[in-house]
Amino acid sequence: MAQHDPRLILLDPRDNVFVARMRLAAGETVETGAGPAVLDRDIPLAHKVARKPIVPGEKILKYGAPIGVATEAIAPGQHVHVQNMKSDYTPTYHLEDERKAGAVQ
Repeated sequence: MAQHDPRLILLDPRDNVFVARMRLAAGETVETGAGPAVLDRDIPLAHKVARKPIVPGEKILKYGAPIGVATEAIAPGQHVHVQNMKSDYTPTYHLEDERKAGAVQ
């Protein structure tokens, strides 16, 4: 298997995500070790990037441990965050949900 992009950290060989070592810009190409992938959006420092295709319902593995579940299909190079995963440990809050709740009251 080819090496992955040095701007990404693989914390454990079982992980299906990398962690960004620096801010990465949307449209940049990163090497995933299984081929190049184009970043779908800006990736902040320390955020997750998919290492390989992840299907809905699949566990997100970081440090070799499950940290959440994919809520939709995630392509290699795609940002993995609250828009496409649900944490196994903490509730996920979105500003949009808060705004909707405020509108109901």
